Amino acid sequence: MFSERILWLQVIFLSAIVLFVFYLIFVQVFDGKHYRDKAKKQRRAYSFVMRGNIYDRNGIKLVTDTVYYDIFARRDDFVHTPEELAELLSPILNIPYVSLVEKLKQKDPLISLKKNVDRQTRDKIAKLNLREIPMDKKSIRTYPQGSLAAHVLGYYNFDADEASGVEYTAKDKLESVTKGSDLEITPRGKVIYNITTDPVSATVAPKGKDVTLTIDAAVQHVCEKALMKAIHKFNAYRGAVIVMNPRNGEILAYAVYPNFDPNNFKTTSSFQRKNWTLTDVFPPGSTFKTITVASAMELGKINRNSKIEDTGKIKIAGWEIKNYDYARRPNPGWIDLVYLFEHSSNVASVKVAQTMNREEFYGMLKKFGYGEKTGIDLPGESVGILKPARKWDISDHATMGYGYGTSVTAIQMVSAVSAIANDGVRVTPHVIKYSPEEEAIKIKRTQVMTPEHAKMLTQILTESVNRGKSIIKMESYNIAAKTGTSIKPKDDGSGYTNKMYTSIVGYLPSSDPKVLIYVIVDSAQGGEIWGNTVAAPIFKEVSTQVTHILNLQPDKFSGKKGQ
Repeated sequence: MFSERILWLQVIFLSAIVLFVFYLIFVQVFDGKHYRDKAKKQRRAYSFVMRGNIYDRNGIKLVTDTVYYDIFARRDDFVHTPEELAELLSPILNIPYVSLVEKLKQKDPLISLKKNVDRQTRDKIAKLNLREIPMDKKSIRTYPQGSLAAHVLGYYNFDADEASGVEYTAKDKLESVTKGSDLEITPRGKVIYNITTDPVSATVAPKGKDVTLTIDAAVQHVCEKALMKAIHKFNAYRGAVIVMNPRNGEILAYAVYPNFDPNNFKTTSSFQRKNWTLTDVFPPGSTFKTITVASAMELGKINRNSKIEDTGKIKIAGWEIKNYDYARRPNPGWIDLVYLFEHSSNVASVKVAQTMNREEFYGMLKKFGYGEKTGIDLPGESVGILKPARKWDISDHATMGYGYGTSVTAIQMVSAVSAIANDGVRVTPHVIKYSPEEEAIKIKRTQVMTPEHAKMLTQILTESVNRGKSIIKMESYNIAAKTGTSIKPKDDGSGYTNKMYTSIVGYLPSSDPKVLIYVIVDSAQGGEIWGNTVAAPIFKEVSTQVTHILNLQPDKFSGKKGQ
């Protein structure tokens, strides 16, 4: 019985050996290619990839990739003592000798010595031929102009592949390369050269496509400077200045406060990084009167010569609505549209709104783009708040006329008013320069009102500025504009605060608009807080500088009044 068991064990072991031999023959002879490919994949890597640059419309570099290196020490490869290595590396890495020795004596298999060193430092270390000092190459996104246009550019975090602004929306283009050349490397990161290896790909990092913006760095700088001055003067909570070409929707400047430096985005707060002009909504106030009048004019309810009885105050559903200057002008009487804008009549605006039924007014507001995204090529845009017409009560209908029945974003106001400036055509606002083929897909043009009505309203707005006492008036240019002031609602929607939104929107030269400027300041403090006292001075400074930067042709000459 014992001999029989031994025999069976021998048979089993012999069978296992035979099977193992056959398996080795199969693996090494018949299936060798599969395992050779598998081995290559284990030492295969994609070469380093850099994102494309971002430029302003004039070729000024706003964003680029800068190559840096992380310096390590690998203990298993030590052929020098920590003291010897420290003596060599201390003056190059600018790390005290004693501190470097302490680092090099750590028991970790891979010791981090210094991160983000430049190419010159890396080259100095490479000349020492220290096999125990590997250097990892990496790219860091840098912003040469600092905080300029930060909310347009956004930021990019290589470690987390996280982005905002154009860095996010143009990600596909900025990274539009095959992920580098397929290279074989050793466990220590050295390239294995063979007959198929491209030496250029092995040494030069592939780069994504560059992106050009519509932003003009000079105009952007002017806007940021003027905004910051006003923020400090009035100790305001936040603000923004947007400059756009209404003819093609190209945004020339997009200044937002609070600002941040994308080079150091990790040290900033979400409040600083958020582009609130896209995400947050507010009652637009009197700037919305331009939309009310435009809507009624397009529907044929009023015309250039219409007169409205302004009683100074009016009662709607138990609520009394007054003009802001009721104490000085208690009963203006029959007024024209120029007076309506010049004196920002709430009562007249309510009566203009009432010439339209709810469905008609709502339909026009939708045409102007309210209650939906503008389609701007920046992330995080809100649709705003516009109740369906069926849910309007008499108060909603009335207050909508002077900018309190709805809540909008800043970019919605820019987009809507730009339609008036552009002969009634609303063009998708955008910050990226597109090719004609891309533009045909991404940029929409919507006919909101007839060119005749748009020009008529432009003439009325221009005359109201020229006839009034607004500080935005210029000697050489006609300007069509309207200021606005609205009470800031509480965050929970339970009522209103004692703070104000002050704003102004206008375009020039009004005979042939080339730029539209929108200014909004949130919660200015000290003195009289109105659109004309807070936002208008910013508009004045920006418009004056922009006419010089863009070399705009004057349309106002001696002896010419209005248009």
